Amino acid sequence: MREILNNLRLNEKNGDLIHTINLLLKVFENIQEGIMVTDDKMKILFVNSAFELVTGYKREEVVEKGPNVLQSGVHNQEFYQDMWAVISKDGVWQGEIWNKRKSGEVYPEWLSIIEIKDQNCNVTNYCGVFTDLTERKRVEEQLEKRALTDSLTDVNNRFSYLEKMDILLNQSSKFDNAQHAIFFLDLDRFKQVNDTLGHEFGDFLLIEVANRLKKLLNSRDIVARYGGDEFVLTLTDIRHPREAARFAELIIQEIEKPIKLNNQEIFVSTSIGISIYPHDGNTTEELLNRSDKAMYFAKQSGRNGFSFYFDELNTDANRLILLDSEIRRAIENRDFELYYQPKVNVKQNKIIGFEALVRWKSEKLGFVSPAEFIPYAEETGLIIPISEIILDKACEELVTLNEAGYTKLPISINISSIHFQQTNFLESIQKILERNNTSAQNFEIEVTERTVMNNDMDTISKLVRLKQLGFKISIDDFGTGYSSLSYLVRFPVDYLKIDKSFIQHIVHLADKQAIVDAIIQMAHRLNMKVIAEGVESIQQLNQLNQMGCDYIQGYYYSKPVPMEELIDFLQFWEYEHQGEIES
Repeated sequence: MREILNNLRLNEKNGDLIHTINLLLKVFENIQEGIMVTDDKMKILFVNSAFELVTGYKREEVVEKGPNVLQSGVHNQEFYQDMWAVISKDGVWQGEIWNKRKSGEVYPEWLSIIEIKDQNCNVTNYCGVFTDLTERKRVEEQLEKRALTDSLTDVNNRFSYLEKMDILLNQSSKFDNAQHAIFFLDLDRFKQVNDTLGHEFGDFLLIEVANRLKKLLNSRDIVARYGGDEFVLTLTDIRHPREAARFAELIIQEIEKPIKLNNQEIFVSTSIGISIYPHDGNTTEELLNRSDKAMYFAKQSGRNGFSFYFDELNTDANRLILLDSEIRRAIENRDFELYYQPKVNVKQNKIIGFEALVRWKSEKLGFVSPAEFIPYAEETGLIIPISEIILDKACEELVTLNEAGYTKLPISINISSIHFQQTNFLESIQKILERNNTSAQNFEIEVTERTVMNNDMDTISKLVRLKQLGFKISIDDFGTGYSSLSYLVRFPVDYLKIDKSFIQHIVHLADKQAIVDAIIQMAHRLNMKVIAEGVESIQQLNQLNQMGCDYIQGYYYSKPVPMEELIDFLQFWEYEHQGEIES
């Protein structure tokens, strides 16, 4: 085009034409769309700057060559034949096409090709105008990914999972032997992790779990974050349900591995429910509903395990509804009972106090295990009024204990993490003591390791205030959460309670012995006493005695009993051991 303009400048009579051509040249060189003009034989005559920028070719590299220099190989010959058929018929074609840059990169563009004819309707030129769609495609892909991907964990979201499952099941319905396993995962006590360590760690934990799950899957399998701390997975094309069981064990092992945070090792677990297509359902909704029920059964059975769906779980769903209403009625009527288990000084063979354990018998459900109703109460927040009822009843029954002549045997009360985190926790505790005209010195407060692990000022402040009121402080289930004693230096803790899971195997497993021995020695260096719970045999008692454990609690001495039986037990103990009760 510059040559044309230079020739026109030789003839000053063409002044208006020169101005027009000059204008067109500026537009041609500055327009953002790439332009290529060929002759009727498809030889490139000239291109603009945008063409050079998009394709990477300089003008001199393509002039006299054909447009096929840009062909990517994405489209077959039929595509180009159809395109030129349209141009021959209509004089214009436009559409999306994939071309190739000089660098070899294949890219998408929106191309318009115009056929140019002279006065006699003979084709003289072709003009192609194109826009690079690379960035637009990238944005579209990102938007699509956001619509289908969980923004935190980068796995499928619920919508995407349901869509993929519907496609999978539709395809599977055409084959008689297709089997898939659907896993519904819920992280155990995730809310406590969030409450104690903060939401930032909670997010980090979810990302880590998602990454671990992805490593276990093949390309056809599906994983998604279903919501909160829930994940769903589909293991496709299994031959037998035992494959699903083995895979569930792999998931549990993978999630059990410690997660490192700020030089600490954090441990979490998961409960898993499994349903099998087509045995447990033919639709995504049915399969998810049943794996969800199986997951809750696994959680109620002790957590950190898995369960397959079975028909009786439909009955369990109705039980859960009844459980909720019965707990609320029990709270209103204060129907909970307290049972007490003695704690014994090993060296002196002397009873030094009791732990109060809640029991509940419902009119409609009968006796309900604490392993069933306490986790549910924690999930629903009903544990807060239950905890307050427990403390209130302990204050009332302390009077009975004192009247029987036992005045210096403190009662330890378990406080839920959810209750402890409440802003009015201290206020509610003080009101109960004042209402019963009882001193805090008659009680110990037991909180779990997870409750105090966040190590923030609010936790420390509450523990200090409890000590100032006169409570003793005990860390319950020690060793099951984060296995670190360093943070205890900051806390006004009196007792560590070693979890019974360590005590059960202390006689036979050397690693359990080593852990218990280490806890005892380090606790003593921090001027804390150690309580071993769940002691059932003389062998366990002797082993703990040799290690220097201070206090013993468990069935070896007594099962938990109501106050009336406890007083009988104390009187018998005095007779057998000649008055060896703390007084």
